[in-house]
Amino acid sequence: MSKLIASAAIRASHTLFKRAEETLEKAIAEKGKDFVFEFPDTAFFLPQIYAMTAFKVETLADMKVALEMTREMLQDVPDDKLWKPYLGEALDSGMATLFIEEILLALKYVNGEEPATDPETGYVYNGFISDTIQRNLGIQLVDGRMPGFACIIGAAPDDETAEKIVRELQEKNILSFLSGTSKDKDGNVTNVTQQLLRRKVELGWDTYIVPLGPDVEHTLYAADWSIRASMIFGGNKPGDYKAHLKYCKDRVFAFAMVLGELTDIIWSTGAGAIVMGYPAICDSEVPVIHPTGVCTYEEVEKELDHSRIVQRAFEVRGLKVTVEKPPIPVAYGPAFEGERIRKEDMFIEFGGNRSPAFEWVRTKELEEVEDGKVTIIGTNIQERFKAGGLMPIALVLDVAGRKMQKDFESILERKFHHNINEAQGLWHMGQRDIVWMRISNNAFKDGITLEHYGIILSTMTKSRFKSIVDKVQCTIYVDEKDVLELQDQARVSYKERDKRVEGLTDEAVDTYYSCLLCQSFAPSHVCVVSPERLGLCGAYNWLDCKAAFEIDPTGGNQPIEKGEIVDANAGRFGGVDKYLKAATAGAVESLNLYTIMDNPMTSCGCFECIVAIVPEANGVMLVQRGHTGMTPAGMKFSTLAGTVGGGMQSPGFMGIGVNFITSHKFLFADGGLKRIVWMTKNLKERLAEDLQKRCEEEGVPNLIDMIADETTCEDSEKLMEHLANVGHPALEMDPMF
Repeated sequence: MSKLIASAAIRASHTLFKRAEETLEKAIAEKGKDFVFEFPDTAFFLPQIYAMTAFKVETLADMKVALEMTREMLQDVPDDKLWKPYLGEALDSGMATLFIEEILLALKYVNGEEPATDPETGYVYNGFISDTIQRNLGIQLVDGRMPGFACIIGAAPDDETAEKIVRELQEKNILSFLSGTSKDKDGNVTNVTQQLLRRKVELGWDTYIVPLGPDVEHTLYAADWSIRASMIFGGNKPGDYKAHLKYCKDRVFAFAMVLGELTDIIWSTGAGAIVMGYPAICDSEVPVIHPTGVCTYEEVEKELDHSRIVQRAFEVRGLKVTVEKPPIPVAYGPAFEGERIRKEDMFIEFGGNRSPAFEWVRTKELEEVEDGKVTIIGTNIQERFKAGGLMPIALVLDVAGRKMQKDFESILERKFHHNINEAQGLWHMGQRDIVWMRISNNAFKDGITLEHYGIILSTMTKSRFKSIVDKVQCTIYVDEKDVLELQDQARVSYKERDKRVEGLTDEAVDTYYSCLLCQSFAPSHVCVVSPERLGLCGAYNWLDCKAAFEIDPTGGNQPIEKGEIVDANAGRFGGVDKYLKAATAGAVESLNLYTIMDNPMTSCGCFECIVAIVPEANGVMLVQRGHTGMTPAGMKFSTLAGTVGGGMQSPGFMGIGVNFITSHKFLFADGGLKRIVWMTKNLKERLAEDLQKRCEEEGVPNLIDMIADETTCEDSEKLMEHLANVGHPALEMDPMF
């Protein structure tokens, strides 16, 4: 290892230690050693320290203990106490730096200095990344939509270069975290966040561009994010540092991109990143480092061509990113799916209760479809479109294929949302006959036309459903008379589809489907999806999995023959048990689909909702991802989530998709809906219509009013008072134990 780099890394870690020691002593003097601290919305305390040592930092006194750990790490100690003994104290100082940076950032929260505000623009940085966000993005990480993430540190030579680099990462579906400052080619101190804001680039989670903070130390939040993946999805225990480091290296596809000058703190933070298995690509000259078995800094020419830096990063990290892009004049990829087009940025819009608009997929015979054909029907089309403002629209997609089935129409139709939103400058909401779409001024200037809607839908439908779709043609109607006439026909088709789906029950089919997408993160987890129980992430139902298997017979959704009925009430089937045992290498031997109390379904960590037993109430509570308040179980969502993730079976606790709550099979063996004694108000409102219908079917039409929420109580004692006052049926039911 280069003596220059090693010296810089060790020097910086000692400098940071002194700063942390002084800041911590001052905080203890002001607030007392028993002052309680926690990062926002996490069950993992100070995640880096907790994962690597199992030590829970809950107070300022605990921080002092953790800081003393780093003092030992920075001294000469026996090899068996080094994180990576064969790499010596330089990399050990890198891990110490991550610990110290975590303490420094925690102290900034204690002192009200986080999230930071950019002094030049007033922009408020993201700060610490919550568990909720981690779980929200979980499905995108495991299903391949987001192949990895980049930490961009410093500043590009100019604003335009900064935008080009980030746009390329967006198009490749890579999440970008931004931190640190540097000098641009004119000698001005700036950072990529400021450069992108000057270019009016939209920042945030929805667009895959997340500014963490203005200092290099803020890169630690990204390291915290990745180490939590090992605990949340991988099921690795706090303190098992070898398992965490291996998980991060093998399963979390992260890399750093350092732009501008290389400071001591960057070297030291980079040494910590290397321990975690993350390479760093720089645009300045770097001495070669080749520690065996660990990712490397790359030596590049002094004047690096920034047009190659993203591709070079992919090569070093081993990322193979292939993105299907329709022939349109704007960028395309999932990173643009969260882009918002405000009224002042809008060129034209369709629907949204302002004009008639709908979308419709129709199954046709092969000879009825001219593949790739896009037809626009209407009067004065070009003139009306160029005038902007408001137009009616009907997007009608005719598909044909030897394996195409009418049951797949709604699945193809739901993909319109993603297909359209992934185009930069195009915005889509809703489905069927309640769609709302906009085109931005910039997209219009770049050359987007009505025809491009047809090109996007035709190209991406064939690409994403190539195993079932052989030919696609799109017809776009823009005259209100035609749109309304066709809309009536489409509504008849919608109703027919709904009747077919409503008729699907678990008993009516012989085959369920697995979803193995999350096994890339949680090796012992398998979702079993039946007609009446969707996947716990909420993104895959039985028809989705059936279509996915038709599309890719070797993919993540495989058929499971139910086999013999072992327990119809609990939902246990011989074929399912046999499949699970094989698919999890024996980690899971049995599953009951309809109970929370005995061998419930496992989870990777990206569930929409948690159902948890409340023993004293003889019932269960429901809390959705994103709820940050306390619950009658005495735990917040983030803490509860730690009991059900990582592929574990935890009787009494289970992750589910929200729509499973209104299924006839929800906790069927435990008593169903009558067992719900508490649920968040948000869930009540989201499910109100369907939940009321199910309550009436169960003979308790006023059950929703009996179920407590956070406005009623947040502790078990008050919950029991409420249940007794309203006469909740759970109190009279058979004991759950």
